[in-house]
Amino acid sequence: MGGPIVLTQIAQGLSVLAGAAIVKTLMDKPMAGPFPRCPSCNGTGRVSCLCSRWSDGDVGCRTCSGSGRTFCSSCGGSGTGRPLPVQLSVKRQNNPPGSV
Repeated sequence: MGGPIVLTQIAQGLSVLAGAAIVKTLMDKPMAGPFPRCPSCNGTGRVSCLCSRWSDGDVGCRTCSGSGRTFCSSCGGSGTGRPLPVQLSVKRQNNPPGSV
């Protein structure tokens, strides 16, 4: 009578260990994908806010919401070295005929 219960508990324990191993392998993979880490923030997406660099000990401003950390300006907070998409609009100059 105790045999089937023990076998069930062992099977459940092994399945928990297998699930933990799968989660660990997924967590060990880099999350940034094909893009390298941002060298300015080292992949965190956050850098020290100006209020924490030049203050007299108190930290916090409207930009960082009191945390002392703000979005990285190099990666835009993504943590990757991927450039941010930018749209440029260029107006064409109308030159009169005969001018260079």
